[in-house]
Amino acid sequence: MKLGKTLVSVLMIGVVCSTAEVQSQYQGLSPVPFTDVRIEDEFWAPKLETVREKTLPHNLEFCERTGRLSNFAKAAGLMEGEFRGIYFNDSDVYKVLEGAAYLLASHPDKELDKQVDEIIAWIAAAQQDDGYLNSYYTLVEPDKKWTNLKDKHELYCAGHLFEAAVAHYRATGKRTLLDVACKFADHIDSTFGPDKRHGVPGHEEIELALVKLWRVTGEERYLKLAQFFLDERGRERGRRLYGDYCQDHKPIEEQSEICGHAVRAMYLYSGVADIAAITGDKGYIDAMERIWRDVVFRKMYITGGIGPSASNEGFTVAYDLPNDSAYAETCASIGMVLWNHRLNLLHADARFADVVERVLYNGLLSGLSLDGERFFYVNPLASQGKHHRKPWYNCACCPTNVVRFMPTVGGYVYARSEDGIYVNLYVAGQSTVQLNDTSVKLTQQTRYPWDGNVKIIVEPKVPATFEICLRIPAWCENARLKLNGNAVHKLETVKGYVRINRKWKDGDIIELELPMPIERIEAHPNVKGNVGRVALQRGPIVYCLEAVDNGGSVRQLVVTRDAKLTAEHRPELLGGVTVIKGNAVPASSEDWEGKLYRKVSKCRPIEFVAVPYYAWDNREPGEMAVWVPENSGTSIPETQ
Repeated sequence: MKLGKTLVSVLMIGVVCSTAEVQSQYQGLSPVPFTDVRIEDEFWAPKLETVREKTLPHNLEFCERTGRLSNFAKAAGLMEGEFRGIYFNDSDVYKVLEGAAYLLASHPDKELDKQVDEIIAWIAAAQQDDGYLNSYYTLVEPDKKWTNLKDKHELYCAGHLFEAAVAHYRATGKRTLLDVACKFADHIDSTFGPDKRHGVPGHEEIELALVKLWRVTGEERYLKLAQFFLDERGRERGRRLYGDYCQDHKPIEEQSEICGHAVRAMYLYSGVADIAAITGDKGYIDAMERIWRDVVFRKMYITGGIGPSASNEGFTVAYDLPNDSAYAETCASIGMVLWNHRLNLLHADARFADVVERVLYNGLLSGLSLDGERFFYVNPLASQGKHHRKPWYNCACCPTNVVRFMPTVGGYVYARSEDGIYVNLYVAGQSTVQLNDTSVKLTQQTRYPWDGNVKIIVEPKVPATFEICLRIPAWCENARLKLNGNAVHKLETVKGYVRINRKWKDGDIIELELPMPIERIEAHPNVKGNVGRVALQRGPIVYCLEAVDNGGSVRQLVVTRDAKLTAEHRPELLGGVTVIKGNAVPASSEDWEGKLYRKVSKCRPIEFVAVPYYAWDNREPGEMAVWVPENSGTSIPETQ
């Protein structure tokens, strides 16, 4: 794939803009940054406050306790000692710094700012004169830099440094970490390229990070380098391909199925979507569509989790979605949001925002405990009571990824086009969106996700004509809309959005009603483990049964097809949740030995309670199941 005239013209824009933000000309929508969105709801606001007060300090403490921070001081010669931990541990520090920067942007904090500056000073001191920066190689293998791109994650670590640097610069205006990142990026650019060394990282991340670095600096070499790493993938140019585990089995534009390590795939395709938005590359755009359909229609859990296999932390074959052994790494869920968000911006299509919502409220949020200090690395959909969150992991990618992602949730609520505002998530709070020559204040009032009634107050600075596009979630039927109290009787959706085009004035009110009946969900019959089973969903929330609510056991409960189900909000439970109640019957335990037929047993109904999947394992340990039998002959197998 060649850069072509399109990329060259975009690069020239970057040169002219210098440190100004550079937009993607083939992108249908532009994001509204989380710093322009103030969340004031009962669902996300308390969780984000917990991340600020508990999760970030917790991550910083463990980075210090495990030697991740002191590795930089040692590499700089400021401290005696040997390298501690895994060779890619620098990346954890960078992710925590990125999260700290996002929190500084929304909640200025002098003490945190000072702590961040001190860590950055160690990082800067550890950087070598030629720009190279990696504490493991400096301390352990100084003569083997760039000798194992497949396994040792130098470029992966560099990518997380670049993301942290961009976040810190945007939040504080300080160039301390940005200058370190640019110096390292310059070193990498002097090493790799079409006329230099050919190679790609075994663990993708630098590709999307270089695009971010280009956006904030306007330095065209960074964008060219991102494109080089993508273009090089799957092409055997003086090197041996890594294979499908690293998505290095064929050129990206020839790929059709998701494969390999789930997190690597999501980071790679996020970078691909970024470049496609800049260049309009049809090969990349078509490949993303094929791969997306493979993921969402054949390889995604109902929770939005991806990657069923522990052996490769990733994908296997279509419809292989086991429950007890589901891997569904938290980092992979974060990657799913990053990728689908980019595809939503690229195509202005709500189906990608639907995936963002599914992952966000279920398979991603489950990765963090309600107290903010314990984490799931793996997110199974069934448990015998032996799977629990932990305060830290030796490989701590998930805790540090959570702390950098959560503060940005507000950035997924809105997007904008040249003449319109897109509402992708329904979250109570306020935002000011700059649109053409005016700014528009939006105030959402809602109890979503527990209630589907949404009121949006529109306050343009001056009366102006533009579109407001409301996503109608894929789970919702019979949505209803009012404008200034008058019912809009005919709702037509375009790419999943109801579009209202009019001259808006201060105080206009949109009322959207998204009915939330309890839905019984069945899986494709090729998902063998879920044949004869059902999952419960209400609105965007996927539910599970926990032993603590159901007499100590859930794996033998049967929720028959005619069971009456009701929803009840319990503000005192699990931070305030809506539960699903109904009647179940115990699966028959009668022995079939010596029998060919038997009478269907009549069991007294047992009331069950289902809670949101994201909130499981926050109380007493015990069994859990998302998919439950619909008849007594389909009990949940006793697996480990």
